[in-house]
Amino acid sequence: MRKEYTVIPGAESFYLDGNDIGIVLSHGFIGTPQSVRDVAEALNRKGFSVVAPRLKGHGTHQEEMETCTHADWYHSYSNACRFLKKRGKRIFLMGQSMGGTLTLKFAAAHQDIEGIITINAALTLPSLEYLQNDPAPRFIPEGAPDIKKEGVHEITYEEAPVASIRELQKLMKEVPSMLHRIRVPALCIKSSVDHVVPPENTSFIYQSISSAYKKTVTLANSYHVATMDHDARRIVEEAAGFIEEVMRRQQAFRKVL
Repeated sequence: MRKEYTVIPGAESFYLDGNDIGIVLSHGFIGTPQSVRDVAEALNRKGFSVVAPRLKGHGTHQEEMETCTHADWYHSYSNACRFLKKRGKRIFLMGQSMGGTLTLKFAAAHQDIEGIITINAALTLPSLEYLQNDPAPRFIPEGAPDIKKEGVHEITYEEAPVASIRELQKLMKEVPSMLHRIRVPALCIKSSVDHVVPPENTSFIYQSISSAYKKTVTLANSYHVATMDHDARRIVEEAAGFIEEVMRRQQAFRKVL
């Protein structure tokens, strides 16, 4: 008999309706939409429509996550994109950590989006490379979220399934070779100090994508989960400014034509 898992209160997917510009905003590995809610609500107050999907196996129980593959997470992400498309939105993709990795993968395969925004996107996790070898435990302690700001609670699991970490490693391994296919405008945000994903990941992404218009931003006062950290407001301002600039450039280009 298949076990049913309930979603942790506060970890649900959500949609905030706004104008015709829609943003897919994805959480990262082990996280939930709760980690991006404040940023999503701030972007919505600026007029944008925002959908934050709960990636499969997240926000319920680590035993459910253990059964999921990176293809399941990509499917959850893709469904959010389809959700906005059905509503006639012009789509920007935005993701933190593994959410940024999924953003890159989707953008490499779909050119009918307006632009992308990554936040500490993950391509390497050096601290977990030892788990490539067997034998390994079934679960490992997750530890406290990498957030500089004090008193912040992130909904997450206390343990991470090793099988899920290996799925994440598979996803990170396949994305670098796709980066050159990304041609849409891109904003690449990184924290200057990140104890989970080396900031060099974002530098590599910025250099590897083929976007004619691309920008990189460094956050001086946040760690890995930057959407819940001191620089959350700056992320909102940078993202909104980037989107507005992309739309301005498109309008100017249409006038020339």
